[in-house]
Amino acid sequence: MNAGKKLRAYLLLLPGLGLIVAFTSIVIGMAISQSFGYLNFSGESDFSTRFWQSVLGDAQLWRAFWYSARVSVISAVLAVALAYPLALWLRKPFPGSSLISAVLKAPLLVHGLVAAFLFINFISFQGFFNLALVKLGIIARPMRLQNDPYGFGVIFLQIWKQMPFALLILTGAVQAIGDDILNAARDLGAGALSRFRKIVMPLTLRSLQASLILIFIGAAGDFSFQVVAGPTSINSMAQFMLRSQESGTGWNIAAVVAVLLMLLSLFGAIILAALTQLVTRLGRA
Repeated sequence: MNAGKKLRAYLLLLPGLGLIVAFTSIVIGMAISQSFGYLNFSGESDFSTRFWQSVLGDAQLWRAFWYSARVSVISAVLAVALAYPLALWLRKPFPGSSLISAVLKAPLLVHGLVAAFLFINFISFQGFFNLALVKLGIIARPMRLQNDPYGFGVIFLQIWKQMPFALLILTGAVQAIGDDILNAARDLGAGALSRFRKIVMPLTLRSLQASLILIFIGAAGDFSFQVVAGPTSINSMAQFMLRSQESGTGWNIAAVVAVLLMLLSLFGAIILAALTQLVTRLGRA
């Protein structure tokens, strides 16, 4: 009887989950095939590793790869690090907590491209930030802050945009922790730090991992923030893929970059999840 119920439950998932798996498999399969010379839009299709050799030998590709990895990791870690204490603070309702929570989540309603343009206008050579510093006498003349070579602007935008998303996930996990568990630990002599390390962290681990992974993957493949606020001397993986697509053998080269971007997302997510698990275990020790 239970087996029949489980089978019916899985069958109900097929219309939605089946389509997602099917389309995802098709897209990934096409990217891998094109990276090896198949499914060409023009010319003959045959197996070849020359596209991989060309891309892997390009120093610009590796600069873009490590730049995207660095920006993604920093953005994900800082966004979650800011969201976690806020989620703990907002766990218990207090006067004004709903308003504070709504304001903190407001960036979710602003499109990323709009946010990037607003940020650029704010820090531009004649923007509000520079003019304020000049008026206050802090600097003598405006500074160039737009499109900084280290990607700080992109990291700031990613944190501003993604922190509310992490807060949304973590708030639900923190609020799901029962007061009876925390009260029992308190009665047994556990302090605030001990309760956090041995109860709160383990019980919110999955949400913490999900937040880190989703923000990391989104930042790794970001295009809008990079184009508007990113450095001009280096491309992200998404920018490099677009630039490759515009070359002579564009689709095949772009497919190689796409596969590398997927591998970056996959292994980056695995590493972040493993490190989070390790930190949680060390905290409980």
